Amino acid sequence: MTEPGIDAAGTLAEPLRRRLYQYVVDQGGDVTRADAAEAVGERRSLVAFHLDKLVEVGLLEVTRRKVSGREGPGSGRPAKLYRRADRQLSVQLPPRDYETAARVLAEAIERLGADSALHSAAWEEGARMARALEDRPEDLDGLMALLERLGYEPVREDPTVGGPVRLRNCPFHVLARDFPAVTCGMNLELLRGLLSGIADLSTHMAPSPERCCVAISKNKNC
Repeated sequence: MTEPGIDAAGTLAEPLRRRLYQYVVDQGGDVTRADAAEAVGERRSLVAFHLDKLVEVGLLEVTRRKVSGREGPGSGRPAKLYRRADRQLSVQLPPRDYETAARVLAEAIERLGADSALHSAAWEEGARMARALEDRPEDLDGLMALLERLGYEPVREDPTVGGPVRLRNCPFHVLARDFPAVTCGMNLELLRGLLSGIADLSTHMAPSPERCCVAISKNKNC
């Protein structure tokens, strides 16, 4: 268990900080102090204090830019903007190192060219996960809730037409960064297996630097 992980977990124990962190994450981009204060219904000075605490422990990061849309004299100072930090923090007791094991396995799969076996195993695991669900989703709304529980942070790009669903978070981000072909292919088949009983939905690759590589949409004939 690392000290940064301990500090981050302790910081989120405070209810307002936890709400602010979740609000910033849900926006999927830069957030001003004013927006955050309005969202949680607290004073801007108090919100600024807690946001800076989240930055201090590495959960958020800061950029500065003007948000008024104006430039030149009289346009105001650059605003302090917050977004989720691009780092991974964990707390485990006793310490475990599954990341190293995953890297070794991914390297072996690449060397052996065992993508077909990996994809088959991933699909089967997704299908097994689906069978184990007590309340299996039957539509897109149910799937959104399931994907949220699995850590994908799903959002609909156009809710008025029922999708497509983009996944803001990749649960395998560290591995996908170093072994994209292996990891993204595995993730695609895992989700295909998970969705195998939902007839009107399909998955496809939609790579993006700040999102999961997989997107979900309704079949065109549905």
